[in-house]
Amino acid sequence: MTALVHYRCDGPVATITMDDGKANVLSPTMLAELNAALDRALANDAVVVLTGRPGVFSAGFDLTVLRRGGSEAAAMVRSGFETAERLLSFPTPVVVACGGHAVAMGVFLLLAGDYRIGAQGTFKITANEVAIGLTMPRAAVEILRQRLTPSCFHRAVALAETFDQENAVEAGMLDRVVHRDELLAVAHELAGSFAELDLPAHRTSKLRARASSLAALHDAILADAAELCGRRAPAVRPTRGAVL
Repeated sequence: MTALVHYRCDGPVATITMDDGKANVLSPTMLAELNAALDRALANDAVVVLTGRPGVFSAGFDLTVLRRGGSEAAAMVRSGFETAERLLSFPTPVVVACGGHAVAMGVFLLLAGDYRIGAQGTFKITANEVAIGLTMPRAAVEILRQRLTPSCFHRAVALAETFDQENAVEAGMLDRVVHRDELLAVAHELAGSFAELDLPAHRTSKLRARASSLAALHDAILADAAELCGRRAPAVRPTRGAVL
């Protein structure tokens, strides 16, 4: 079986690349491999660069699993948000290099990075749940709340607004946009500089700054999981190929 997540550690920097050859859907297997790579970065005490395929960071959860519903779908959704929670509290800095589209759960992983770099191009960044007939998960709301500006937070949650590289930085989706050919070089340069920080001080400061957001996110994940386990999975309309 071909690996969906690739891990490389060069000195103090670990590069984790999601690549399923298509849209980088966050299937149970992809999420398991992503967390295994994070385990390796933790063991290496490495700063993380998380990236995807050229042209797509991640299109979100696997629709095939979502449509089946049941315990597998509920577990996948919970795992996705727990992975975002893990990234938000990761002991070392996390740089996300977004080289293309980020949709729904892909956006939530993007927003879990400490520093987020986007590539120039005609790419969309959108939490599209409302557009495809889904109520925004509580956990997604909390992730969006802690990174976006107030006006863009509402537009992302309630109006499913699509952001591009022209307005993503202003909205809070990204910290910086660079030429696509420079994306990984810039990400690694930043990660190398972050590796020179006092990492215990980084971890404690990060957790202190995000304490209320992490607590709210944790409670939201539990509430979403209880709701999903208590009913059948909601119908998902395959609008424009978008995913949760």
